[in-house]
Amino acid sequence: MDAEPMSDATQTPDEPRLIDHLIELRARLLRAVVGLFVVLLALLPFAHRLYAYFAAPLLAKLPAGGQLIAVEVASPFFAPLKLAFFVALMASMPWLLYQAWAFVAPGLYQREKRLAVPLLVSAVGLFYAGCAFAFYLVLPTVFGFLAKITPEGVAMMTDINAYLDFVLVIFVAFGFSFELPVAMVIAAALGWVTPTQLRESRGYAIVGVFIIAAVITPPDVVSQLMLAIPMCLLYEVGIVASGWVVRGRGQS
Repeated sequence: MDAEPMSDATQTPDEPRLIDHLIELRARLLRAVVGLFVVLLALLPFAHRLYAYFAAPLLAKLPAGGQLIAVEVASPFFAPLKLAFFVALMASMPWLLYQAWAFVAPGLYQREKRLAVPLLVSAVGLFYAGCAFAFYLVLPTVFGFLAKITPEGVAMMTDINAYLDFVLVIFVAFGFSFELPVAMVIAAALGWVTPTQLRESRGYAIVGVFIIAAVITPPDVVSQLMLAIPMCLLYEVGIVASGWVVRGRGQS
């Protein structure tokens, strides 16, 4: 007779707590989507200008008579729109991450908060740095190489959708590749690796970096080196940062 009231009493405190978390999650997701939508609306009037700016690295390297073309009928509309969405996503990334942080932060210890904030800021900054490095250095080099090896008599005319997809893949690849130090610090903070192990594995890491660079970059040595060399330098940065984190936590 008395068991049922005790069971209800033990369950009822958890139910409101779960509902509160779900309401908070819905509110954070709604704010994130609204923020992204606002940025997208602000960029839509400039979508064609954005595409012209993003096409500049290729257009600057095209031979005389080369140009971008639209193979599909709706490409002139959808390609700038897709680019505007990607730029809006990139521009609103700090706001999106803030919403995610505001949701999980109340459940973290103070020590975890002190580590998480620099990691989030570093992750965003490194991703932006990777995209900027790809746009201003890698893409002009790659397009210059491709323009030079185009067979004689072949007009280099790239579809605007194909060009956009190529550039976005390069952006994502370089952006996430530049996150290497953040991944190393997280692994060290979780106790999966130590700075000593990272230093001892430097040779294997360099080989892995060059393999990754060969897979995700265009098939030319220059672009592979332009990804592999920064990643090797970032690996060294990750070793140093991991050492700081481990010493800060009082680990050996």
